[in-house]
Amino acid sequence: MATTRILEWCGRLYIWLLLAFLYLPIIIMALMSFNVSPFYQLPFEWTTEWYASLWQNDQLISATWNSIEIAIISTIIATVLGSAASLALYRHEFRGKKVLQALLFPPIAIPWLITGTAMLIFFFGVGIGRGLFAILLGHVALALPYVIVVVSARLQTFAPELEEAARSLGANQWQVTSRVTLPWIMPGVIAGGLFAFAVSFDQFVVSYFLSTPG
Repeated sequence: MATTRILEWCGRLYIWLLLAFLYLPIIIMALMSFNVSPFYQLPFEWTTEWYASLWQNDQLISATWNSIEIAIISTIIATVLGSAASLALYRHEFRGKKVLQALLFPPIAIPWLITGTAMLIFFFGVGIGRGLFAILLGHVALALPYVIVVVSARLQTFAPELEEAARSLGANQWQVTSRVTLPWIMPGVIAGGLFAFAVSFDQFVVSYFLSTPG
């Protein structure tokens, strides 16, 4: 009994230390943004002048709104396409399925500098070139694997018997999907959408490659 309690206590301590390692730098950075000094130095003197000057920078505000708009649009597109692709991969067996699933992971691991260069070459090759549309396509392509991976993981916990029970009660395919499957995978869809938004909003390298000069 004592050994079990010690292991539980060590596990909880490990989790708290891990959370502190992940979030403490962010908390410190947020606090230092209210420091009168532009550098991370003590003593700490409280001020909000940096946030006041932020709203006076029209160029920064415009860039932020552009990032938000692109992130929202790309998130919606990636979430819809990614969720549909996850359902298709879950329900259908076809030749090359394992290979297709394996190809979802390299885009997540490949450095964005390489991805941005490849997208620039590809878009010029197919006649799209640079611009807002190219940036949107690039962000959707980057966010799509995250949505598919997260939603597919959620589908692994789904019981196919629920769909069979719904069909036995007279439900058609649309009713089964909208009333049985979608409510079950919705947490995964939301999580995938959050990942997609974070990836798009934080994306600079690909946007830089695909944007027009100026």
